[in-house]
Amino acid sequence: MVSESEPGLVARARARLNTNGIAALAGLFAPLALAAVLVPFRPSFANTDAALALLLIVVAVAAAGYRPAGYLAAVSAAAWYDFFLTRPYETFDINRATDIETTVLLLLIGVAVTEIAVWGHRQLLVASRRSGYLAGINDAARAVAEGDSPTALIDQVSRRLKQLLSLRSCQFQYGVAGLGRPARIEHDGVVLVSGRPWDVRQEGFPPGAGVELLVESGGLLQGRYLMQPGPDARPTREQLLVAVAFADQVGAALASSQPTAR
Repeated sequence: MVSESEPGLVARARARLNTNGIAALAGLFAPLALAAVLVPFRPSFANTDAALALLLIVVAVAAAGYRPAGYLAAVSAAAWYDFFLTRPYETFDINRATDIETTVLLLLIGVAVTEIAVWGHRQLLVASRRSGYLAGINDAARAVAEGDSPTALIDQVSRRLKQLLSLRSCQFQYGVAGLGRPARIEHDGVVLVSGRPWDVRQEGFPPGAGVELLVESGGLLQGRYLMQPGPDARPTREQLLVAVAFADQVGAALASSQPTAR
């Protein structure tokens, strides 16, 4: 069974590969193009000005957040600065100590800028992902508060769990726990296999009978999500806790839909 989220994930992966490829090509050739454009004007401006112009190219490439592209841009900028804009021209020799210093600084600053850009890009992705988690939990909570059909919420959460945990399938079962001895996601986000913690982040989900996520309310079992992970599923502790929060919302919806005893 193929997860409904897989086509979207594949499309995003392809788009990312295309973006990375474009950034790598820009890192390789954009400094060359700029250095060549500056050749007719090299007698009329300081080499440090040309180095700053090349550094802007490195910054622009590094902003894509793809480390290899930033490194390519830094090396390319330093190499073509040396080749076109330092004496003797059109060679990789450098006669003046100041030009050597400028070339080395151009390379080192380019690498540093790349690392800063990659770090910033990673933080942006983390913030965006957390925003998505909160939006999903908020949607589920609103559905409970508005008295939406528990069945609709169960299906909605099943789809979100597929995407969140990179699952192949996710099936809700009423009033079941432990059947088939699957691994279990505990309320604190720890995955247990036969009562022992399992490092999902490092080893992925354990092979076997799948993974269950209990749906409870007030200590009463309502059912479980029985999940079959995809081959690359290695969720973080944060993602597992979000999955637990989704299950809690379903548990609350199921409990509120049951008639109260008189």
